[in-house]
Parts: sequence; C-alpha cells; structure tokens
Amino acid sequence: MSGDSLRIVALGGGHGLSLSLRALTQISENITAVVTVADDGGSSGVLRRDLGVLPPGDLRMALAALANTSTAAQLWSSVAQHRFDRGDLAGHPVGNLMLVALMEELQDPIAALDRMADLLQIRGRVLPMCCEPVDLIARLTTQESQYISSSASTGFEVRGQVAVASTRGSVVSVAIEPTEPEPCEQALTAIAEADYIVMGPGSWFSSVLPHLLVPEIRDALVQSPAQRIVTLNLTEQAGETAGFSPEDHLEVLGTYAPELRLDYVLADPSCILDRESLNQTVAGFGADLVVTPVARDNPEHGHDEGLLASAYAQLMTRGKITPWP
Repeated sequence: MSGDSLRIVALGGGHGLSLSLRALTQISENITAVVTVADDGGSSGVLRRDLGVLPPGDLRMALAALANTSTAAQLWSSVAQHRFDRGDLAGHPVGNLMLVALMEELQDPIAALDRMADLLQIRGRVLPMCCEPVDLIARLTTQESQYISSSASTGFEVRGQVAVASTRGSVVSVAIEPTEPEPCEQALTAIAEADYIVMGPGSWFSSVLPHLLVPEIRDALVQSPAQRIVTLNLTEQAGETAGFSPEDHLEVLGTYAPELRLDYVLADPSCILDRESLNQTVAGFGADLVVTPVARDNPEHGHDEGLLASAYAQLMTRGKITPWP
C-alpha cells in the first residue's frame, strides 16, 4: 500500500498532536486527527464558558498542522494562528473566533471544521473526540494548588485540564464529566477504518488519556484492526507526570483500557532509564519496542519533526517518505 493511501488516525491535543500531524503529512494525505475537547484554559476556556461551544484551540492547531503547503493555504494557516495581543480580543487567536462563528452559523461543529479545513486545504480531516465539551477531573496526592478541592475522599481533587496540567503532585486517578459523552460518529468510523493509529506524544493525562475515558472511543480503539503506535514523551512533565518513567506512561494507558493492545512503542534513546524493564512493559501490550532518535539536540526542547517523520515512515512505509509517485 502506498503511503498516500494509508489511512492514519492521530489522537491527542495541543502541541504534541500538532507535531505528530506535521510529521505524518510527510507520509500520507489521508490523516484524521481526533482531538480532545477538555481544554478549559485561555481563549478556548473563555469561548467555551461564554458560548457553550466545543473548545476550539486544539482543533484549530490540528487544522493548521495539516494545512496544505500552497501559498494560499499557508497564509490562511498563519491568519488562523494569529493571536491578538491587545484590546478586548487580547489572547484570542483568529482561528478560534472563526471556528466558533462557523459553529454558530452552521449549527454543526463537524460541518464547521470541514469548512475551515477547506479554507486551509488540509491533508486529511480534523474531528473532535466527542460532540460536547468534557471536564477533566483528577485526584492527586498533593494540596499545592488553588484548584484543589478538599472534599475528595481519596487524595485531593482538581477539576479542569488547566488544573490537571499545572498542579504539582502525583495523579492517582482521572475521570471525565459527563462520564459517557456523545462520541463523534465520524471519529468512530475513522478509527474502525484506519490502517494505523498514533497516540502521543503530548501531555499524558490532559491530551493523550482523555480519549480512553470516552467509552465508545475506547472500545473503538480496542476493536480496530489498525496497527497502534504509541510515541513516548521525552521527559516527565512537571505538574502532570512528575517522577514518571516510560513504563509508568504505558501502565496508565493499561489502567484505563486493559484490553488495549499495541503494535509499536516508539522511544528516543534519551528517555529510556531501564531498557529491560521497558521491554517487559511493552511486551505486556503485545508490542515491539522501537528505539530510534526522534528528539531535538536537547530532548527538553521536544521531538524533532523530521526524525519523527522518518521513524513513522520506517514503521508504516518501510522508510519511504512523500512525495509519492
């Protein structure tokens, strides 16, 4: 199967998903981004609270990452990413406002995303994981946050993606409200028909894990015939995965989706603390551990887009990167 016909689904949110999407566009033009809708911070949080819409920020970033390389598409991508820095609109990216306007005009978030996708001539499709916003709730073992509620019976409870991502401490458990949100049917179809599913890198509890908390999305991921790739983060994340080993990241996925099986776990050499231990954890998911350089010169600066594209190409197309004949 040629690379441009590969059906690839990438799950996540924020900068981690955007990076994966940009890398994947070097392999295929049939990419579906399934994006978390738990964001409650910044512009997305304001628009979500004031207008009751899906938080647009992560959706906008995914659209921009998949934008065509044509001059017109890149201009619209830059416009969508443009963030006002003064006045009443300070902090709002143009693309967030455009998406919300389209949602209100069309009364359909999927149609709104598709129209925005047409404008950016994107290589694939961007979909929300579910059709309503969700709240992320976590229990932690610390009390060092303004977001913490002492009413939690075990540990302390924090509510909202911002709180989960920024609170110092160890996460004990994570949930969403509503507990059974309406999934995006188009996302379920894309997962069922995918050749490859990519999870990570990204904020583990606030961007990667939420998809496994939506029952029908989780079931679709378990049942899909696609090959599943998990890309491990390069470092622990203060306030979310402090003290986590690579094995801990994987075990979190297993906790919330015990039946989930993986095919490949992709790791940069710099993030491996105990290769034998990681191999055992990876084998428990039925997967192969693939260790290859995917980090920038300084791993704290994140994954290198080109190296990540090459790694995905090795797994999906035996090394061939677009343009395809």
